[in-house]
Amino acid sequence: MSKLRTTAAWRISILSALAYALGTAITFSIVYFFVAQGIRERSDAWLSGEAAVLARVSADTPRDRLYNRAVREVAELAARELPEERTATGQNLNAVFFLEKDPNDRQSPLWVGPSADDVFLEAIGRANPISGIPQSIRVEGWPTSFRVVAQQEGGRTIYLGLSGRGAAHTLQSLALRFLVVWGATVLLGFLISYTSAQRTLRRVEQITETVARIGSEELSERLPEPSNSDEISRLAKTFNHMLDRIQSSVNQLRSVTDTVAHDLKTPVTSIRGTLESALFKEPGDTWRDSVGEAIEGLDNLTHLLNTMLDLAEAQAGALSLDRRAVDLSDVVKQVVEIYQPSMAERQHELVIDLAGHVVVAADLPLLNRVVSNLLENELAHLPVGRQIHIRLRSQQNSAELVIEDNGPGFPPDIITRVFERFVKGKYSAGHGLGLAFVDAVVQAHGGTIRISDHPKGGAVITLRLPNHGFQVLHDAPEPIASNPNEVPTEGNHSQYAKANLE
Repeated sequence: MSKLRTTAAWRISILSALAYALGTAITFSIVYFFVAQGIRERSDAWLSGEAAVLARVSADTPRDRLYNRAVREVAELAARELPEERTATGQNLNAVFFLEKDPNDRQSPLWVGPSADDVFLEAIGRANPISGIPQSIRVEGWPTSFRVVAQQEGGRTIYLGLSGRGAAHTLQSLALRFLVVWGATVLLGFLISYTSAQRTLRRVEQITETVARIGSEELSERLPEPSNSDEISRLAKTFNHMLDRIQSSVNQLRSVTDTVAHDLKTPVTSIRGTLESALFKEPGDTWRDSVGEAIEGLDNLTHLLNTMLDLAEAQAGALSLDRRAVDLSDVVKQVVEIYQPSMAERQHELVIDLAGHVVVAADLPLLNRVVSNLLENELAHLPVGRQIHIRLRSQQNSAELVIEDNGPGFPPDIITRVFERFVKGKYSAGHGLGLAFVDAVVQAHGGTIRISDHPKGGAVITLRLPNHGFQVLHDAPEPIASNPNEVPTEGNHSQYAKANLE
C-alpha cells in the first residue's frame, strides 16, 4: 500500500477524486437549497389557501350549536388533504392544527390539533404572527417548528399551522440518498481515474525502461509507436527521432574516428620512415632532403588536423567570423592567378567571366580558403586537358559564383553526400574534407552551395553568398581585396609547400 501511494497514478487519481467530490458536493448543496425552498413555498401556498378557505367558512357558518362541529370537520378535512408521511414507528409526520380566537366569545377558542392547545396558544402568543404572512414558530415538546398562517375574518382570527417534520424528513431522506450515490460515484470515479492514469503512465514507464536499457551499444532500441496521436505517442515518436539522430551521430563519430586514425597513420608512418632513413645515412649523404620530406609530411599532417578542427567548429555553429566588405571578384582573380601554373601543367583551359566589383559581407581568410578549395578540387580530380569555366555575377541580394567543367563529373554514389566529412571518390588521394569545409563556411555566412551534373557532361558547382548589409557590418569605405599570401588549400599545393621549405 505504501508503494502504491508513491505512484503518480495514485496522486492523479486522488486529486481527480477530490476535485470531483468537491464539485458534486457543491452541486448537491445548490440542489438541496432549491428543493428546500420549493418545499417551503409549496407548504406556505397550501397554508395560505386553506387558511383563507377556513376563514370564509367561519364567517359564513351561523353561530349556533353546530358551528364548532361544522368548522372542526372542515378543518379536519383540510388536514386529510396532505399525504401521510410516517416514521418507522408509524407516527404521522404531517401534523396540522387549527385555532380560532374570537375576542368577543368568552368560551375557549375553537381548537383542532394533534395535542392540547395550551402549548400552541403560548407559542402563538409569543410569536404574534402577522395576518396573511407564513411564519415559523417553535412549539414546546415538538422537535421541529411549525409554519403558521394567521387570517382575520369578521373580528375573529384563524390560525392554521403545519409541522415541518414532513419536510425535514423528506430533505433528510434526500441527503442520505445523495450521500450514498455521491460516495459510490466518487469511488467509481477514483477507480476509473486510477485505471486510466495507470494505463497512460505505464506507457511512460516503458519509455523510462527503454531509456534505462539504452547504452552506447544499444542505440538500436526503439519505443513502440501507437497509431493514435496523443501526447504520449508524440513523446514516443520524438524520442525515437532523437535516438535516430544520436545513433546517426555516434555512427558518424565512429566512422570519422576510424577514418582519422587511418588517415593519420599513413603520414605518421611515412614521416617516421623518412627520419629513420636519415639517421642511417652517411654525413656526406643528402640527408637534408629526407628531413625536408619529413617536414613536408608534418605540414600536411598539421594542415589536416587544422582543417578537421575548423570543419568541426564550423559545423557546430561556433565559427568566429570577421565579416567585412570583400570584393569577391578580386578574391577569385587572385586565387586563379595562384592556381594558373598548376592548371597549365595539367593542360586545363581556364575561362574566366567575372563581373566587376561584386561585394559580399564575408570573412576574407575563410573566403580565400573556400575559393581555393573549389579550385583544388578541380585540379585534383579532372583528367588532363579539360576546360574549367568560372563565372561570377551579382544577383538580387546575392553574389553567384559558378564553376563548371567538362570532366567525368561526380560519381553517382557520392554526389548526394559530397558535403559530408571524409566522403571522397574511390580513386581520390585527398581526405574528403575540402567540400565539407566549403559547405560549412558558406552556411555560416548565410549562403548556399549546390553541386549538379552538367547536361553535356561534367560537374557544376553553384555558390551563392548574400551581398547586402556589409555597410552595417563594417565601415570600410572600399571593399578589401584578397591577399595571395592568405590562400591555404586542402591539398597544401606543392608549389607553396616548396616555398615554405625554402
